Amino acid sequence: MLSIYNWFRYQLPGDKLYKLIRNAGFEATTLWWGNKNHDDYEQHPQLARDAGLVIEHIHSPYTGANNLWLDNQSGEDEFQLQLSCVEACANHEIPTMVMHLSGGDAPPHYNELGLARIRRLVDLAERIGVNIALENLRKPPYLAYVLENIFSPRLGFCYDSGHHLLYAKSEDLLAKHGARIMAMHLHDNDGSADQHLLPFDGMVEWEVIMPALAKTKYAGAISLEVGNSGYTELSPEEFLQVAYERAQKLEYIMKKMEGNNAGHKTIT
Repeated sequence: MLSIYNWFRYQLPGDKLYKLIRNAGFEATTLWWGNKNHDDYEQHPQLARDAGLVIEHIHSPYTGANNLWLDNQSGEDEFQLQLSCVEACANHEIPTMVMHLSGGDAPPHYNELGLARIRRLVDLAERIGVNIALENLRKPPYLAYVLENIFSPRLGFCYDSGHHLLYAKSEDLLAKHGARIMAMHLHDNDGSADQHLLPFDGMVEWEVIMPALAKTKYAGAISLEVGNSGYTELSPEEFLQVAYERAQKLEYIMKKMEGNNAGHKTIT
């Protein structure tokens, strides 16, 4: 199944947005949860389903992620916000929430208070049948700290290829956390900034990444998190068509690896 994030930086009304995504060939989408991009975001689950799309996950707001580790009202407010997003998944029958654990180059140090808050999020997720996937960011130790201290089938990893290249190129995140992968954000960059380019337009080594993902036995969608900032000459329809073709190429590389692992002859 191929998927694309609903905010690829074209200003489109929801009813048109999801029809274009489906017409391009994508079977699934992921949603930003909040009014940063669409004021009517709570209507988008139904709009996406009306267009024939599966909703993989929501992405919760991340601008206050550092507050999770702080012993103050801002920390409690951030916890309550993330709690509401877990509840929104259950209310809208969406299986997974992706969240950030930190932001920027100098977040507060991870600590027991923040870990306790995340445990409470996971406790709720277990009760209502929702997954929480933690994204790799600028500071990989935050991800490791939480995953190594909270063991739950409802808590896992969202692999972000662009962040991996930028912030942890020398670290084998898929070998370390791949057994707990629940979601993916696939996009490219030239190594200088988080550009969210289409795959194969930057420096991500897809012939390495996709086989590594295949080895994790991840069974979810191949999911792009791309934007049009480098492709402003393309219409939304054209951008989506190119994105779909790139997603198909990623799928081919991944399935080729899966076939080789199973001892099957692959078509070339």
